[in-house]
Amino acid sequence: MQLLTTKEAGYYERRLNKINPWYFLAAAACSAGVSVYALRQNNLTMLRLKEQVAIVDQQNGDIEGALRDLREHVYGHMNTNISSGANPIKPPIQLKYEYERLVASEKERVSTETAKIYTEGQAVCEAQYPNSFSGGPRVPCVESYVGSRKVTEKPIPDSLYKFDFVSPAWTPDVAGISMVLSAILLSLFVLRFGAERWLKSQL
Repeated sequence: MQLLTTKEAGYYERRLNKINPWYFLAAAACSAGVSVYALRQNNLTMLRLKEQVAIVDQQNGDIEGALRDLREHVYGHMNTNISSGANPIKPPIQLKYEYERLVASEKERVSTETAKIYTEGQAVCEAQYPNSFSGGPRVPCVESYVGSRKVTEKPIPDSLYKFDFVSPAWTPDVAGISMVLSAILLSLFVLRFGAERWLKSQL
């Protein structure tokens, strides 16, 4: 179906020829290159921040700060996904040393409180049985005192010290904007050629 007259089609074709389509393609390629570079830099920064978390954990430093920096980077940039997936062997971030320190601290608390109770038991039973010696009623008295006041370790869920961050599909950073710009420029390149073929069909 002829939508334009031959004269109109010729006019628009001449105007269209002033727009070089290869400029769009070249710009799209440059923008895509910037996007690939930015995606790689995003990933490298994520790996550096992840390593920093491991170092801070080992050195008992500012773990919260290191985790916050990593989390904000992952949530704000593409290609920074450190998720372990649907069937993980182990979470990608584990505060191993922090967890071990807390477990050791809990064991120390239990040991200290048990020793304190034992000392109290000795004093109480000694007052009750001042003339008792080894093997007498004082020993079972102490055992009963300590047993009735037994201190147990509080479980520390290791899941609280394992993390799994997932980056968004698209973010408005250099990588994301360059990717969108590449798509727009490539679309303009295709439209330019399509428009030229259509105008020629109207002649």
